[in-house]
Amino acid sequence: MGDAMQAETITIPGYEGDEIPAYVARPLDDLKRGGVVVIHHMPGWDEPSKEITRTFARNGYLAVCPHLHHRDAPGASSDDAAAAARAAGGAPDARVIGDIGAGAAFLRGLPNSNGKAGVIGYCSGGRQSYLSAAQLDIDAAVDCYGGGVIMPADRLSDRMPVSPIDLTAQIGCPLLGLFGKEDRNPNPDMVDQMEKALSGAGKDFEFHSYDGAGHAFFSVNRTAYRPEAAVDGWEKILTWFGRYLAS
Repeated sequence: MGDAMQAETITIPGYEGDEIPAYVARPLDDLKRGGVVVIHHMPGWDEPSKEITRTFARNGYLAVCPHLHHRDAPGASSDDAAAAARAAGGAPDARVIGDIGAGAAFLRGLPNSNGKAGVIGYCSGGRQSYLSAAQLDIDAAVDCYGGGVIMPADRLSDRMPVSPIDLTAQIGCPLLGLFGKEDRNPNPDMVDQMEKALSGAGKDFEFHSYDGAGHAFFSVNRTAYRPEAAVDGWEKILTWFGRYLAS
């Protein structure tokens, strides 16, 4: 198998048919492949998120990363769009889930799709991955240190009206969770609560927590980066998707 791939920014129809930018990366061959929707972190639709998307393509997947903050500041930089989304109270759950679902539909519609699609999210994207597992027809999900899966009532809003953990019974696909033991959100107690909820609901899941790692330990461009945790995490991610998204 060759290693040639194509990566580019395109537009796809997102929530309610809105055209939104999306970064797509895919191997250049005719093999039937599974797809991965990359849900970017709260800092935005940035170069590290696009590099993650390319990493999935290098490992044999069709991959897309929708710009979830586009409508908050159309035409602005990723940083400014992310700031606008934060100022508005965060990207609305309904819109985000609609955009992620549109990304999965885009991947499944590619000529060399095998019909399977998974999601992976980091930071706020981890929360959105958990929501996607409960609200979308997907084949596998990965939550990388998703803050806000457990939300107290005083943090709920019109934009984020539900604590994702309350939807655990609706999760319809296998879920992998990767966390840092030094993280504050989710902290180890929150991770334990998530595990208990998933076990109690009889869900197919697997959680791993890393010593000496906090939030954003996958982020190679930040001081939070922890190479050992990130390398092991990537191995677990690729094994997980290999198990559930292969032809």
